[in-house]
Amino acid sequence: MKKLLILFFVIYLSSTPKIDVLAQSSQDQELQLKSEAAALLDTETNAVLYAKNADQRMYPASLTKIATAIYAIDKGDLDSIVQVSANAVRQDGTRVYLEEGEQVPLKKLIQGMLINSGNDAAVAIAEHIDGSVEKFSENINQYLQTVIGVKNTHFANPNGLFDENHYTTAMDLAIITNYAMKNPVFAEIFGTKELQWQGQSWQTQLYTHHLMLKGELPYPGITGGKTGYVTESKQTLATTVDNGNLKMTAVVLKSDLKKDKYDDTAMLFDYGTAHFQHASIKQGDIFKVDDKDFVPDHDLMITEEKDGAVKKVDENGLLSIENKSGQVLQQVQLTYKKPIVKKELPKKQTKESSSSSPLVYSAGGFGLILIAFIAILFGAGRKFNRNL
Repeated sequence: MKKLLILFFVIYLSSTPKIDVLAQSSQDQELQLKSEAAALLDTETNAVLYAKNADQRMYPASLTKIATAIYAIDKGDLDSIVQVSANAVRQDGTRVYLEEGEQVPLKKLIQGMLINSGNDAAVAIAEHIDGSVEKFSENINQYLQTVIGVKNTHFANPNGLFDENHYTTAMDLAIITNYAMKNPVFAEIFGTKELQWQGQSWQTQLYTHHLMLKGELPYPGITGGKTGYVTESKQTLATTVDNGNLKMTAVVLKSDLKKDKYDDTAMLFDYGTAHFQHASIKQGDIFKVDDKDFVPDHDLMITEEKDGAVKKVDENGLLSIENKSGQVLQQVQLTYKKPIVKKELPKKQTKESSSSSPLVYSAGGFGLILIAFIAILFGAGRKFNRNL
């Protein structure tokens, strides 16, 4: 099993300064994962903690709805009313049993889509935001590339029903989930275990399909999750956890059995908890390269291995956080600190320097002395004559 070196950019909280973060991972330890692809990221710093075939193009199934949800939250008005179309009602697979013409608040549809994986709700959202599924697909792909920064994803629909042109990677999905988790509305819905649903034709209690979040397969600290399955994608799963010291995001793709994806997720979280911790770099810290100084724009949280980390800065100010084996966990772009140039004050002028010529000054000074001496002699002479 060959691990990949991962390189990517991620956008941080909209309320904080933007940080360009690059991360890559290649652990010495092989985890015996049954899923074909997997990615484990630090949710807060975006450091890659583990990766298996993480850039391999795969089908996501309903994990697509993570992207649909954050796109709708970012672009739409959550209080706006969506009128459900016949096209939305006709969707196959899991639904919340919407009726044609039914009017539903956008936020409620996002809840039905994430918690109960409603394919009909996903299409209703797409048509409300962009007018059609086709236009939605065009716009969300641009959004994923330009706003979130993923490069290996192309979505043809909002719900993940199979399409050959509907694909992503474990790494891209983890990046998308990390971005989404920084939005409090998304994080709340993603972590909802149950919800009372009052629809036009369906009144029920919705329960999350994610067995770790639901508590049927207990794991401490689970904060959110989304399941997926279609024949072509097999079992897929996205999960977030907070162990009290570290928040992590795990994505596993193409597991043969439902149990496998949960076992793999638990194994990834165990690995992350055992090996990694947070540290900080202060705004005033200076990193020197040759005769250049580089500094962070603000205090930074970084992820490092518990047995130590090595910090290296290249000539362009790219800070790499490495483990003792030289494997890069995280990279952060620092800012060049321009040296302060001290201006030389002009020399204080003296009588000598202000005179046009030392010789002239000397002669002038001598003349004044001579005149004063003559005046003294003249005054003394007059006094002498009066005394006579």
